[in-house]
Order: sequence, then C-alpha cells, then structure tokens
Amino acid sequence: MSLSRRQVTSAALAAVPLTLAATGAAQAAPGRRTLHIAGDSTAAQKYADAAPETGWGMALPFFLHRDRPVANHAVNGRSSKSFVDEGRLDAVLSVIRPGDFLLIQFAHNDEKATDPARYTEPWTTYQQYLRQYVDGARARGARPVLATPVERRRFDADGTALPSHGEYPAAMRALAEEERVALLDVQALSLALWQELGPEETKAYFNWTAAEQDNTHFNPPGAIAVARLVARELLRTRVLAPRDVRRLDEEIPESWITWPEAGA
Repeated sequence: MSLSRRQVTSAALAAVPLTLAATGAAQAAPGRRTLHIAGDSTAAQKYADAAPETGWGMALPFFLHRDRPVANHAVNGRSSKSFVDEGRLDAVLSVIRPGDFLLIQFAHNDEKATDPARYTEPWTTYQQYLRQYVDGARARGARPVLATPVERRRFDADGTALPSHGEYPAAMRALAEEERVALLDVQALSLALWQELGPEETKAYFNWTAAEQDNTHFNPPGAIAVARLVARELLRTRVLAPRDVRRLDEEIPESWITWPEAGA
C-alpha cells in the first residue's frame, strides 16, 4: 500500500533527531539563527556503529559561534530527488524559522543513473529539485545557500586530482547565479585541497581502514578539513559575518568528534 504525501512527511519528521526537532523552540532567543543542512552521507551525522566515518556536518559547529547552531538533516544515500520524495524537505521546512539558513548539498546520489528513485539529470531535474529547496526556504523567511558537492578522492596515474561529479557542479553554479543564491564552491575547493595533499596524504582524510578503502566518505581529519572550507565559504560569500565564525585558522582536535549511539 502506498503512503500519502502527508503520511510520508509525518514519518520523515518523526525521524528527525530530538536535538534537531527541538531547535525551533530554542530559536526564540534573540539573534539565534540556525544553519540547517540538507544533504547526503558526506555531510550526515554518523553513529557509533559507523565510526570512524564522519560527515563534515558533524565538524561544522566547531567553526561557528554558539548563536549559529547547526541542525544536520543530511541522510546517507539521498539525492536531491529522494530527499524530497521521502518528505524530508517538508520535515526540514516545518522546523525552519525566519532568519535561519538552509545549506543544500547534493549530487553524489543524483549521479546514479541506474536508480530511478535517486537519479536526476544535471540541467533539468537536478535544478528543478534544487529550486524546491530554494523556494521553500525563501517562503519561510530563511536564506537558501547552495553548496557544490565535495569531491571524492580520485587521482590519475600522474597524481592529478580528478573531478568526479560531471556536470552537476556547473548546473548548481548556473542555478545559483540565476536564482541569486549564495554559492559555496566546495567542489572546486576540495579538489584543490586533494591536489595539494596528493594521493598518499589524502588517505589520512578519507575513511580508509583495514576493512575498507573508502574514497568518498571522511574520517575526523577529513570532515574537519571540509567543514573548515564550508565555514570559510560562508564567510567569503557574506552569508555569515566575521562575528559568526571562529577557529578558522586553528587546529581542531580529532577528539572533539564523537559518535553517539544510534537512537540516542
């Protein structure tokens, strides 16, 4: 039996962690503006059974002041399409408040052409779904922010870092210009960072373990490095002011990353 849109949305809202769902009430404090993240596994909260895998959204609060809290709604395996179709965008929009920010990062799973539940085409359906996030945030008095997808760890035989997202970053850049939305070019910045580090050193930033050689997801150093790029872009694009950010040039201890038990 298929679920109605209302039932799907209710289920998605029920799945929002209590710490995130409660954010709306906390925002009554003057000057408190929450940065909501809608995205995929590269940004998502990870739990104890996934450690040391770390989403960059877990590290972003280290770079923002306390009156700019982060509500991380990113979920493993989602595309811009499936996040909407599962009612997750509706759930986010139900707790977002005027003055908040909605940071939108998708593409990794939009690229899966063999999966109709997730696939979008860069210059048509991908942009159409992203517009739903932009329009939804604006309708609620929040500010949408587009972030191009963070790059995978991929090098050629000569040690050159290779882009892996095809036309999706260009499609997002074009949409940001058309809609006059702030753009965080995380794809370009992360590709440059991986090039600077090189094939061997980048292994220390990704979830490379004895059991798995993962070139997509991060460990604590990688999540911290990407979160730093995001925070610097939020400042560069004037989404946030200098008073909103902190520690941009400071070392962040890996021990600050923690993985709660699932359901905690």
